[in-house]
Amino acid sequence: MNTDAGGANSGDAPTASAPAASAPAASAHPAGPRAVLVTGAGGYLGTELVAALAAGRIETTRVVAADVRETPPERRLAGVEYVQADIRSPELATLFQRFAVDTVVHLASIVTPGSKSDREFEYSVDVKGTENVLLACAAAGVRRIVVSSSGAAYGYHADNPAWLTEDCPLRGNEAFAYSHHKRLVEEMLARWRADHPRLEQVVLRIGTILGATVHNQITDLFEKPRLIALRGSDSPFVFVWDQDVVACLLQAIVGEKTGIFNVAGDGVLTIHQIAAKLGKRCVVLPPTLLRFALRVLKALGLTQYGPEQLDFLRYRPVLDNSRLKRDFGYVPRLTSEQVFDLYLEARRDRGAA
Repeated sequence: MNTDAGGANSGDAPTASAPAASAPAASAHPAGPRAVLVTGAGGYLGTELVAALAAGRIETTRVVAADVRETPPERRLAGVEYVQADIRSPELATLFQRFAVDTVVHLASIVTPGSKSDREFEYSVDVKGTENVLLACAAAGVRRIVVSSSGAAYGYHADNPAWLTEDCPLRGNEAFAYSHHKRLVEEMLARWRADHPRLEQVVLRIGTILGATVHNQITDLFEKPRLIALRGSDSPFVFVWDQDVVACLLQAIVGEKTGIFNVAGDGVLTIHQIAAKLGKRCVVLPPTLLRFALRVLKALGLTQYGPEQLDFLRYRPVLDNSRLKRDFGYVPRLTSEQVFDLYLEARRDRGAA
C-alpha cells in the first residue's frame, strides 16, 4: 500500500468530532530495544523509515518490513526481514506472533488511488485494514503502535482556525476519501485507547511531506505550467521534511511518550509565495468557475482532480507544532520554507541532469 495523505462510508454515521487529544503520557512498559514491524514498508515513507532502521539509527532486536507488494531482492537491505502481507488478512496476528513483534509502525494506506481504485476498496484498506492491524496487535500482545495520521483528518473547512492544535475537532471531508478515512481511523483509535489501554499509541498527524525525491499529488500541482489560486484564499501550505518525519517515527518507536502530535515544520508558504519561488505565474480564479471547470475536465478524463477537491486547495489546514516540540521533545530541523527550498533545489538538479 502507498503511505501518507486517501471508502465506502462506514455503516454508522460518524460523530461530529473525535474525542479531544489526551495529554502525552509516559509508557507503562520499560524502554529497551524493540522488535519492530512496519506496514506499508514499500511506500515512500516506509522505504525511508526501513532504511533508517537498517542503518541502526535506533537499537532494535528485529526489523520486519511488511507490504502488500513483494520487495524485489535488489531493493532488500541487510538486517531487514521482508514479508509480503495484506493488512486486511485474517492471518496478520499470526504474522505478528511469528516475528515476536512488540512495536508496530502502521503506515499502510491509500494515498494516491490508482485508476481502477474505488471508494469501497480504499475504505477496506484505510479503515478496515487499520481495524485489523489493531485486532492483530491485541491478539499478539503488541505493546506499542505508531500510526501515521494526517492533518487532513481535521478537514478542509472555511471555519478552521488559523492554526490547528491537537485539541481541535476532527471533521474530515466525506467528499475527499483520504481525509474522511483519516478521521474515521482516528475515531477508532480513540475508542481503542479507552478499551485497550495496554496498547500504547503514538499518533502522528503529519503535514505535507517534502524532500529531495518526493513525488505526490501536491508536487504534481507545482509541476503545472501555472499555479491555480482561488480568489479570497492564500492557500497556505505547511510542509515537513521527510527526514524530520522519519526522525519522529524513530523517536516514537523508542521513546516512552504516548499521545497525538502534529508533525510539521515551522511557518507556512502561501500559493503566491510558492509560485514566486517556482518562477511561475499564479492564476487567480473565482471558486465557482474553478469548480465548474474541474467538473467538466474530470468528466472528460483531462484531469485527476474533481470539483470535490476544490476545498483541498481553498481551506488548507495549518498545523501548530507546539506540542511536538514541547511535549514530544522533537524540534523539526527544517521550516516549511527551508524544506520547500530543498525540494526546489533537487527539482532543478533533476532538470539540469
